[in-house]
Amino acid sequence: MSSADTKLSSKPFIISRVFNASRDLVWKCFTDAQHMQQWWGPKGVTIAHSKMDLRVGGMYLYAMKPAEGPLMWGRMVYREISPQDRIVFVNSFSDEAGGLTRHPMAPSWPIEMLSVFTFEDQPGGKTKFTVHWTPLDPTEEERNTFDGGHDIMTMGWTGTLDKLDIFLPKAK
Repeated sequence: MSSADTKLSSKPFIISRVFNASRDLVWKCFTDAQHMQQWWGPKGVTIAHSKMDLRVGGMYLYAMKPAEGPLMWGRMVYREISPQDRIVFVNSFSDEAGGLTRHPMAPSWPIEMLSVFTFEDQPGGKTKFTVHWTPLDPTEEERNTFDGGHDIMTMGWTGTLDKLDIFLPKAK
């Protein structure tokens, strides 16, 4: 990733979690649409649509259904896939056809996020998963919204990773 590809936020968002599961299983939970449908998204959100084309240039298209409110569509467009090691993609809100849209409740949220997921073996058969998130070519307003939103991002990602932790013992 070069500086020509992205204008990095002054405060990148990074969060990690160690799961009591093999790297193979954690990887599978991120690369199988049926698994993603079972756990993806913050607490209180279910996934109503989950379609994945896992290849460089492919897309994961999903619809999040909050307890109250309309569906919120999202997409991940894959840039790099290194099996059981790393996934790099551009994440954004979308319409149901996968077209780029703004965040439905936060119009100054960056329209595209560069996401890097890494998977590392840990002692005892555990796996460390890390998210590195930065806005992709943000405006100043988007950068400020992102930089000011780290507490909310921590809450959202913590809830998402909590859901994965609960799902992992059931995953195959």
